[in-house]
Amino acid sequence: MKKFLRGNEMDRIPNWAFKTMAFMFNVTDIFKSPNRKLDPFNIQKGQTVIDYGSGTGRYLPKASELVGEQGLVYAVDIHELAIRAAILLIEKQRLKNVKTILTNGKSVNIPSHKADIIYALDMFHMVKNSQLFLKELKRLAKSDGILYLEDGHQPRLETKEKVLKSGCWEIIEETKTFIKCTPKTI
Repeated sequence: MKKFLRGNEMDRIPNWAFKTMAFMFNVTDIFKSPNRKLDPFNIQKGQTVIDYGSGTGRYLPKASELVGEQGLVYAVDIHELAIRAAILLIEKQRLKNVKTILTNGKSVNIPSHKADIIYALDMFHMVKNSQLFLKELKRLAKSDGILYLEDGHQPRLETKEKVLKSGCWEIIEETKTFIKCTPKTI
């Protein structure tokens, strides 16, 4: 039951759960800005960034600002409500360098080796097929790209096991909130 309530390995949460999550984020973001979460990622002007599992879009304005006019941010999610939320945010804040992508959870309509940085925050625990997911993220990343992966509602050990089992990524740093990975060369 606990696993179900947290959304573990369900890929896409029900609409009611997304709406509840969005409400909770809106309230908590009043008291604590989500912008600081991106600080450790060292996002630079001109980079291409993928916010995988963008959800309510709470990190998109800051990512857009960090990459600047020459950069690009992809807001990728499996949930239609997430994409709608991102589109509304993009329009409201006039974010010209943010594109939304609705994914089927297997592949993403973004060219290969495009991303300098991919971050997947509070969503990895929901991925049903972590091996396929991590392989797709490797396809999206440049050879010197970086993946920031937050555990979400699963133990760090489980996150690390999934990453290492994929054979796609090398863990190069570990903090309290995320692991930092680079694509493995074959």
